[in-house]
Formats: sequence, C-alpha cells, structure tokens
Amino acid sequence: MFDPSTAAIIATGLLFLLMIAGVHIGVAMGLCGILGIYLSMGEFAALAQAGSVPFATVNSFTLAVIPMFILMGSLATQARLTTDLYAAAYNWFARMPGGLAMTTTIASAAFGAASGSTMVNAAVFTKMAMPEMTNAGYDKRLSSGAIASAGVLSAMIPPSVLMVIYAITTEQSVGKMLIAGLIPGVMTAFIFLFGIYIWAKLKPAHAPMPEHRVPLSEKISSLKNTWGILLLFGMVIGGIYGGWFVPTYAGAVGAFGAFLIVFFKRRAQLKTLRETFLEAILSSSTIFLVVIGGMLFARFLTYTGLVSEISGWLIAQDLAPFAYLMAFGVLFLILGCFIEPIAIMVMTLPVMFPVMMNVGYDPIWLGVVVIKMCEISLITPPVGLNVFVVRSASPVPLRLEQVFAGVTPFILMEVVALALLMAFPAIVTWLPSMIA
Repeated sequence: MFDPSTAAIIATGLLFLLMIAGVHIGVAMGLCGILGIYLSMGEFAALAQAGSVPFATVNSFTLAVIPMFILMGSLATQARLTTDLYAAAYNWFARMPGGLAMTTTIASAAFGAASGSTMVNAAVFTKMAMPEMTNAGYDKRLSSGAIASAGVLSAMIPPSVLMVIYAITTEQSVGKMLIAGLIPGVMTAFIFLFGIYIWAKLKPAHAPMPEHRVPLSEKISSLKNTWGILLLFGMVIGGIYGGWFVPTYAGAVGAFGAFLIVFFKRRAQLKTLRETFLEAILSSSTIFLVVIGGMLFARFLTYTGLVSEISGWLIAQDLAPFAYLMAFGVLFLILGCFIEPIAIMVMTLPVMFPVMMNVGYDPIWLGVVVIKMCEISLITPPVGLNVFVVRSASPVPLRLEQVFAGVTPFILMEVVALALLMAFPAIVTWLPSMIA
C-alpha cells in the first residue's frame, strides 16, 4: 500500500488525465476515488466503498428534491410557460434600448423560478429568442451573450439544483439555502438589465429599436398568461418560507402543480409527456452520477486523512479571512474553466468548507458566494457550459467566438454582483433569518 500523499498524487493525476481524455467527470472521480482508497487502504476498503457509497448517496430523502425540481422545469417548458413569459416581457420592454435582450433576461430570470437548471434555461431561450433578435437586427454577440448569461440566473434564483447540492455537501438547511438565493438572483438580473441598457446606448446599431408599438391594453392583457410561473413560485418558495413543508415536499408539490398546469392548458399529449419525463430522468441521472463520483473521491480524501491535513495546514497559515476567501475564489474560478460546477463543489467543499467555517464565515452566505462563482464559471472560457449550449442550440448560424465575445461584458457584471455580496452580506443573510 502507498502512503496517503503518494496515493493522492496518483489518483489526482489520473483524474485530470481522464478528464482531458473526455471521460465523464462523474465516472472519472468515482474511478479515481476507488483507486485512491485501494492504493492507500487496500482491496477490501475499496470494494466496500464502491458497493456502499452509490446506494448511500442516492438513498437520501433530501436529494430527492433534485429530480422533482428538474421535472417541474421540464413540465413548465411543456406547458409553454416560457412562451407566455417571453411574450409578456416582450410587450413591456421591447421598445426600450436593448429591449429584446432585456426581455430575454427578464423571462429567463422568471423561468428560473420553475426550472432550477442553467442549461435548460439557456437551451430554451436560445431556440426562442435568438431568431427573434436576429430578425430584429441585433448583433449576435449581444444576443448570444444575453441568452447565455441570463441562463445562469437559475443557478441562484430558487429552486436551484446547485443550491441543493451545496446544502447537502455541507450539511446546511436546504430551505435556507434556496431562500438565500432570491435577493442576490434578482439583484444580478437588474445588473444585467442595466448593463444591456448601457451597451445599447453606446452601440445603438447592435440593438435596433423595433418600430411596432404595443398598446397598453395588450401589455396588461399579456400579464395574465404569466399566472403559471407565479403559481409554481408561490407554491414552492412560499411553502418553504412559510414553514408549510420541507424542500423535498416543496419540489414534489411544484412538480405536481406543473403537471396540472400542463393538463389545464391542454398540452398533455402522451408522446410529449413521455419525452418530458425521460428528459427529467436523464438530467437527474447525470447529476446523480457526478454526485456519486464526487462522494467516492471525497471519501478517499477524508479516510486517508488528507482533508484534515490540508485543512489544518491552511488554517495554520493564519491568514486574514478575506485572503482565504480570495484563495477559494481563485481556485474555484480556475477549476470552473475546465470542470462543471457540481463536480467542483463536491471536490473542493470537503477541504475548503471547514477552513472557511474556522475563519468565521457564515455558511449560508458562503454558499451564495460559491453559487455566484458557479455562475461565472458557466460562462467563462474555455469551457463555459452555457456558451456551448447556446452555440449548439442556436437555430441561426452562430460561431463560438461570437458567444464568448458576447458573454465577456456579462462576466464583468457578475464580478460586480459578487463584489456587492461580499461588501454587503445582509443581501444574502436577511431573508433566510426570517424563515419559519
């Protein structure tokens, strides 16, 4: 058997080689975790963990909220709630500078209250908004950048899958984490709207003003079609905030509510329902695979004592709390250029979370900061998952470099939002402190 340090070097090196080779991150982390346990603790321990961890991970009442939120978003899409949201936002904001990009941001933020998945948001609004903005003469950089960036808002606005993963990994309240993301998510959306306005003012040719004016009566009439999203949001977040039920029940209630909305709107074709449920199952399975792999790798780091050694060494440096936060942020953003956010969280939090708690940071506030860094990583080159989603889902010709050029100003806006959360922690902590 190898000593823990040598086993860690071998397992970590193999992990990066597998990721470079294109192996799914969940599979890569799981294999390397089992290998690390085998090298440091022997065959019996490795087999025991390989047999017990997958079942123990998914056999979690709390984790059941993830497929419920994903199913709720899929059913909301089938009910065409996104179409209703986009139409209402278009009627109210199209005549403003950058109005179509604002419309996408507002509709995407609202749909985040029913989706919980950044990539679903990006894919849905790419197919819906990209042709609209292209036909209106919008620059493709502004169009694609707004869509990709607006998609990340669902990572913060509840219900958020990433919030649930953070809460489970760090053993925090799922309900408080979900509630904590509401104000920061809305704040980020307003920062995006302001940034789009400035972009359109500085470069009017990138965002031509549509000639058609929408009557006030039509604007007001379009709002009635947004009742579905408002109902789902009220059921889920209102139920959690009011203490009526735990987040897992809230997810189930939201999914059932979305199912009823599909029937009420007479869009419950059997074939489409089958595809909707299959999509939710595949998305949930992918997330669970990453979580299981991350847990296996975390077990290796924990059982060999590497977590306590690394955490102890970091704490012994006796740095200022802000220095630890900056180091964590830099590590997270570097990894975010190559690895998806869920994998980063399950890899880094077992090491960094005890350190951050030791220097006095609030766990709920830290979770929102971590999710904000996840948002940034989703649009940061060279990986930027949302960028690739927009590029692949676009119905109009679109080059990858156009999307990356478009998201660059939004990355700066995200940094501004992150700075505000760091400067004013009450933006995050006030609402969870009021939860029942």
